[in-house]
Amino acid sequence: MSSSNAPADGSEFFRLPRNVLPTHYDLAILSDLKSLTFSGIVTATLDVHEEVDKITLNVGPKLNVGKCIVSSDALKTESKSVVALDVDSAHERATAKLAAKLPKGSKASITIAFKGEIDKSMTGYYQSSWEHEGEKGFYALTQFEPTYARRAFPSFDEPAMKATYSFTMIHRKSTVPLGNMPVTSTKDITLNEAHKLLRLQELEVKDVAAAGKTEGKTESKTETAAASSDVEGWSISTFGKTPLLSTYLVAWANGDFVHIESSYKSSDGRTVPLRVYATKEYIHQTQYTLDVTAKVLPVYEKVFAEPFMMPKCDTLIASDFDAGAMENAGLITGRTSVYLYDPAKSGLAGQKRTAGVQSHEIAHQWFGNLATLAWWTQLWLNESFATLMGESIILDMCFPEWNSASEFITNHLFRALDLDSKRSSHPIEVPLQGEDVESAINQIFDAISYAKGASVLRMLSEMIGQDVFLKGVAKYISKHKFGNAETVDLWNAITEVSGTDVSKIMESWVLKQGFPVITVTEEGDKIRVKQNRLLLDLKPEEDKTIWHIPLMLKKADGSVDKDLFLTEREQVIPKPAGDGAWKLNAGTIGVYRVAYSPEHLSKLGKEATKKDGILTLEDRVGLVSDAFVLAQAGYAKTSGALTLIKALRDDPTYLVNSALASSVGEMGSVWWEQPQDVRDAVDRFRSDVFGPSAKRLGFTFPENESPEARQLRSTVIGAAAGGGDPWVLEQMRANFAPLLKDPQDDSKIHPDLLQVTFRTMVKYGGRAEYEAVKAVYKKPATPSHKTAAMLAMGSSRDEQICRETIEFIYTDVKEQDFMYYYAALSANPASRRLILQSLQDRLEELTKRFTGGLMFVRMVEYATRSFTTQEDYDSIRKFFSTKNTKQFSTGLEQGLDAVRANAYWLKKDAEDVRSWLQANGYLK
Repeated sequence: MSSSNAPADGSEFFRLPRNVLPTHYDLAILSDLKSLTFSGIVTATLDVHEEVDKITLNVGPKLNVGKCIVSSDALKTESKSVVALDVDSAHERATAKLAAKLPKGSKASITIAFKGEIDKSMTGYYQSSWEHEGEKGFYALTQFEPTYARRAFPSFDEPAMKATYSFTMIHRKSTVPLGNMPVTSTKDITLNEAHKLLRLQELEVKDVAAAGKTEGKTESKTETAAASSDVEGWSISTFGKTPLLSTYLVAWANGDFVHIESSYKSSDGRTVPLRVYATKEYIHQTQYTLDVTAKVLPVYEKVFAEPFMMPKCDTLIASDFDAGAMENAGLITGRTSVYLYDPAKSGLAGQKRTAGVQSHEIAHQWFGNLATLAWWTQLWLNESFATLMGESIILDMCFPEWNSASEFITNHLFRALDLDSKRSSHPIEVPLQGEDVESAINQIFDAISYAKGASVLRMLSEMIGQDVFLKGVAKYISKHKFGNAETVDLWNAITEVSGTDVSKIMESWVLKQGFPVITVTEEGDKIRVKQNRLLLDLKPEEDKTIWHIPLMLKKADGSVDKDLFLTEREQVIPKPAGDGAWKLNAGTIGVYRVAYSPEHLSKLGKEATKKDGILTLEDRVGLVSDAFVLAQAGYAKTSGALTLIKALRDDPTYLVNSALASSVGEMGSVWWEQPQDVRDAVDRFRSDVFGPSAKRLGFTFPENESPEARQLRSTVIGAAAGGGDPWVLEQMRANFAPLLKDPQDDSKIHPDLLQVTFRTMVKYGGRAEYEAVKAVYKKPATPSHKTAAMLAMGSSRDEQICRETIEFIYTDVKEQDFMYYYAALSANPASRRLILQSLQDRLEELTKRFTGGLMFVRMVEYATRSFTTQEDYDSIRKFFSTKNTKQFSTGLEQGLDAVRANAYWLKKDAEDVRSWLQANGYLK
């Protein structure tokens, strides 16, 4: 409980005092996979930086601790004392009050024994499950980012409190122990010896309830004790001492793992072992993850001019995982849907996802693990950089055929701009304060911290040159390796290399919420450019930021003026000579949108259709997105954007068609409650834009076809199917037919079309199609099949089937997979209200079930974001006004902001769209 004179914002709870800091941990864990409990003992060696009479550290919920031993030669009475721990569960900390003060400059240690459950939370040290050849069982692994290390062992659980670790695991002989470092020795141990080592009785640690279940029945305490003392042999494995690590990067795992392995030659001459671990049912789909690891690690060493910091790099693939993957030092972990890949069945999207995620996590081994953020305010330093490097720059170096640098625009930039156009967004560098800081930290793992930050870094890289940018990054890593850093440290390093005042340029982009829209008007031989924040219902006090904007003016001859910057509210710049089209934001490298006059937008549209025009792929993608989004926001009419889309219907590139499909698909989703004749007309428009391309390209994927051609085909077929194109539906029905007889026979469905075929057949089919897809879910050939089945199960237009699917979620689906069903059911007009009602009915249950995880925030956003009226907005707001929303407040606000934007768009342009559809022959 807070004292009466505590700060009003609760700030005394969100950072530990820095009067003592850990330098090393000796940590021993007993991992019991039968009782699904763990116990351990930790000794933290401390440097005393101020005179203290108490030591405070983090202890998470459900971690049982008793007394502790504080040792120091500086203690005046005895060199060690046994002290009770005062546990503050609400703020996840424990305090040892000392009988004598520890003087400044002294050294001490604190030893604590502990017990906990290996539960299903997907945080701390938690359980996952395996099933193979009729057998099943449990294994366990850790997830400590951002503040979950304290759930597995008492610790100083803040990123700036780096220390080294000596780790020991006691485990059953038949299981494999994993940790950050390699195992140095393993020997037999009895349970009695283990219990003496852990000192649980001596330090009065209470027992814990069993978390395990056998055949759906929770084990009793008696059964738990029996399991713990069974006759199976035990081993104790000792791991090497780690380099300096933050607590969130510590990791271990224990289970019936098998592995495949390889190695690479590091730049410092070492042979670094590479292994991918999984349970037996999955190991045959892990080779590609290993291949990617071996391919990208040497490239990172070269780019960063720094060898890999760990002596080995393992990857563990888990069946239960909250996020996509986690960059633990030397022991990367991630979910099956990311890391399993079957070249015959997974498809190109699965291949790119595996490579992109693994490259992202390996980027963190330098940017995050070696040079670490000082506090979660700088989360973006970790995630934005790993997104840009791992999913764009390094992928382009290793897999140039994928054109990842261009794909960055649709995968990341547009996602960032979508969220940042909402009032519920936040600055890239997030102020974190108050008593509920843990909840706040969990909710900033979003498109701002990942995608907007990455987009801003990409813009900076383009402004100063990628080579210069990467040299600055290498300097930053070299200067701060094995330490902690803040945003200004990165800017200083890049400034030193580039000679450009980076901090001045980037300040508003990183510290201010939102982004600019540039309104362009032609005045004779001049162009007037004006910047304002892009925000619905913008208030004067919300439009104070002036961004340093690279205008990147592309002239009619194709050249680009890179020296023009908008640094004031508005400026006048020379208009390029001639009557040809010109465009701002060449290459779509800037984190902003551009609003042109209808006349100039029309001129750009014509230029975009020319085969030898000046607009690059990136220009055309940006042009489409800007036109459509700015129409939604009120800067133009939607009819103008629809005209542009129709003009670009024959564009030969995957990314432009992807942008077109995304825009039309979003309009169809928002128009879901408009009159039926209008909805039918929107579908006819989609079919008309994409159907001819789908028919021309067909459903046959030639052998050795380029990734570009494969993605173009799957994109236009998917978009045409979304509009109910008759020819596409006929082909899909024929390809799906074998599955109706045998749920394992997907031989006629190309892997790149698996997801859209499943979804479309359930949407336009009935009970038979639904049951066929459900059978695939229960026994999927690959994770891609499972994901496709989950999304399809949420796509039926039959209300009864929708209700069955919702009930199925809560009874048969792993927690990690809830988000797929929520996304599909909220995107489906037939089930939107049902899934929202389900969320509201089960809110208390779900809040407890997903306590501490990252996923629930997105589930709430999915369930609320698709509505389109003020009445729905008011109803949702009213329901949640009486609930405790701290665990998911950002997701709720983002969903509600989307509803307001949808309602505004419809009110503004419903008639405009109807008129355009009539004028163009789609509305009869």
